[in-house]
Amino acid sequence: MDGLISGLNAQGGGSRVRLCFLSGALVITAALLSVAAARADEPLIVALGASNTYGKGVARRDAFPAHLERLLRARGVMAVVRNAGINGNTTAQMLARLRAAVPARTRVVVLQPGGNDFRRGISRGQYRANIKRIKRRLRARGIRVVMLRNRLIGKVARSHPRPDGQHFKSAGYRALARILLPRVLSALRK
Repeated sequence: MDGLISGLNAQGGGSRVRLCFLSGALVITAALLSVAAARADEPLIVALGASNTYGKGVARRDAFPAHLERLLRARGVMAVVRNAGINGNTTAQMLARLRAAVPARTRVVVLQPGGNDFRRGISRGQYRANIKRIKRRLRARGIRVVMLRNRLIGKVARSHPRPDGQHFKSAGYRALARILLPRVLSALRK
């Protein structure tokens, strides 16, 4: 590149090349800043949970948060849905990472506490207490919470099962997003 510019400078065309490069760089920078500003104005929804939020067994584009974002955008709601699911997470781990997982501009959290607490011997009382703490902290920040209960997860898993019986095929994550869509739209309107 430097050789090309040096050669053009020797031929008297260097200032035009530099001007073209600078103009192109400015156009690209302005476009990137415009996209970043537009994304900052879009409502942020965070899907906080365990493996069924993460999308265990499928590509990230096939997990329910990605499907939910596409469904919202198809309805004209230019929201960003961030996938904050971590395989194997317990409610205590979700509580511990809440501040980092849910940025300040978040409007709605889809909370999927999952069943990892029970598999690890954590009591139902502690499980419920952690969920209450998560919801209380989010509401204190003005964030609405849409609960994704284990009953619904089980229902979808029975309709679109993977061999483990707990997770879904891609169609199951898509079905879950369709079920969540009206609840998320309602939470955004409040």
